[in-house]
Amino acid sequence: MKGGSEIYSFNQLFTDYKGRFVHFANTYVGDSMVAEDIAIESLMYYWENRGKLAPDSNVPAYILTVIKHKCLNYLQRLRTREEIVEYLKDCDTWELNLRIATLEACNPEKLFSDELQSLVDKALETLPEQTRDIFVRSRYNNQSHKEIAAALGISTKTVEFHITKALKVLRVALKDYFPLLAFFPRFFC
Repeated sequence: MKGGSEIYSFNQLFTDYKGRFVHFANTYVGDSMVAEDIAIESLMYYWENRGKLAPDSNVPAYILTVIKHKCLNYLQRLRTREEIVEYLKDCDTWELNLRIATLEACNPEKLFSDELQSLVDKALETLPEQTRDIFVRSRYNNQSHKEIAAALGISTKTVEFHITKALKVLRVALKDYFPLLAFFPRFFC
């Protein structure tokens, strides 16, 4: 009989308070589906932990406290997510401003100087033939990874590997020119 009365007690609690609990949660989270999940999770949490409570505990107040904490956790996660989105938006704005500033300061004659091209050519000559060929196809001929892979009969992962390998060599060879190379992200990204 005890088992049946516990089930009845839970069912009665669910019937009597679920709507109020959902309404309370929805007032704060502003999403009826999330509010219902929070209310049901809180009821289940109470039921699983009811043996730890004092016999004279105010059960609805206890469950409402659980709902309050779950709502707070939900809202804090939401705020953190919003802060991350805002941070990423700020980063995008910063990057856009940097691109505009660097483009405005761009002096093509200086960038395409013989010295810089000579350094690039020497660095490319040190690469294995397949790595150099893949890099030239990608950066000079503007072929996609998929196009290069199809033309050479290799996987796109192999293409990515060779481009990464070439970029590492170029970054080392051109480390003194990095302020100028910021203008050419297609070569070094």
